[in-house]
Amino acid sequence: MKILISKANIVNHDGIKMGSDILIENGKIAAIGEHLTIEAGRKINAENLWVFPGLVDAHCHLRDPGYEYKEDIISGSKSAARGGFTSVACMPNTNPVVDNSAVVSYITEKAKSEAVVNVYPIGAITKGLKGEELSEMGSMKEAGIVAVSDDGRPVMNSSVMKKAMVYAQQFNLPVISHCEDLDLAEEGSMNEGAMSTKLGLRGIPSIAESVMVSRDILLAEYNNVPMHIAHVSNRYSVELIRQAKKRGVKVTCETCPHYFTLTDKACENYNTNAKMNPPLQTEDDVLAIKEGLRDGTIDIIATDHAPHHFDEKNVEFDCAPNGIVGFETAFPLAYTYLVEPGILSLTQLAEKLSTKPASILNLDKGIIACGKDADLTMVDLDTEFTINVSEFASKSKNSPFDGWKVKGKIIMTIVNGKIVFEASPK
Repeated sequence: MKILISKANIVNHDGIKMGSDILIENGKIAAIGEHLTIEAGRKINAENLWVFPGLVDAHCHLRDPGYEYKEDIISGSKSAARGGFTSVACMPNTNPVVDNSAVVSYITEKAKSEAVVNVYPIGAITKGLKGEELSEMGSMKEAGIVAVSDDGRPVMNSSVMKKAMVYAQQFNLPVISHCEDLDLAEEGSMNEGAMSTKLGLRGIPSIAESVMVSRDILLAEYNNVPMHIAHVSNRYSVELIRQAKKRGVKVTCETCPHYFTLTDKACENYNTNAKMNPPLQTEDDVLAIKEGLRDGTIDIIATDHAPHHFDEKNVEFDCAPNGIVGFETAFPLAYTYLVEPGILSLTQLAEKLSTKPASILNLDKGIIACGKDADLTMVDLDTEFTINVSEFASKSKNSPFDGWKVKGKIIMTIVNGKIVFEASPK
């Protein structure tokens, strides 16, 4: 089916075209211009709406295989589409772990038949996520992985990590590092500080992340290979990455919406929906994350979408699993708390949510141009709305943002020329 989007404001990483038409044919962008016409097909009036390159999430958890009661490829992809994401890269901490080509093939084949967005598996760095023996990266690359990571667990052994970075480079696979020193973390459950003392909970010092950030930067510099650092949360890590980039180290990094909107005060009253890893930090850290996004130290925004069943979160804080659902709140939080205050421009937001994550994962996505896949996200930037977790397409509702008023409502998501989400009329 042909689709003609008319009078849209097109946002790319390198500029904005106001009041333009986009013609979609055979899953591709066939033309961009003014006064385009079609005789048959879907016509969409996008006047006063903004069209972004389909959002690309470089870090999410679809829980399939093994934990389908939390999320699966069907529900996860529908949740992604509702949040404006057209491509998502899912982490390997499933059951079984994504450490061989058979599990990769399971995910890719299921995604082809059931997912409404593009799903790209990430393979494990080490077998079983144990941090001991390297996984079968070559065969997994052939089966469809786009990166490797032991996310959820750090690779504590520096020698193993050094070998992994060199080995992954042979297959042009980005290494995504979960930076956490488990010895420093000491099985804490939230940020170490005044709030953890008030709640009587064991704290995790912020340097538990930053010590490993420093190690991985040095390994990348020594080996002269790329390194991508996941979910950066504090000011020490931001400064380490900033200085590394100035030296020419091939390091990129991401942060998540919760790290530029929340502090550890959200854990008050033992709110397990604010429990995550790395933990929420202080106001100074939130300011540092925003500055890192503004000056380009932090390359991309990822969701770290981490669904959990209600019963798993409805326990004592120490016992609750880490993580929150993130697909359906990421864009409005980024627009409301980064673009509206002037920290990022719309083009920079497109770069951090679409173009750059696609580039880091070596995907031909994230740009609106003739001949490219018709992966598009249409947004109403003006209307304020209230986040309501009961409306989420995700199986899980574990979000600390329920009831927040935001702007940046996803109106339509198009994947490979097919409309996969359309908001209900007002």
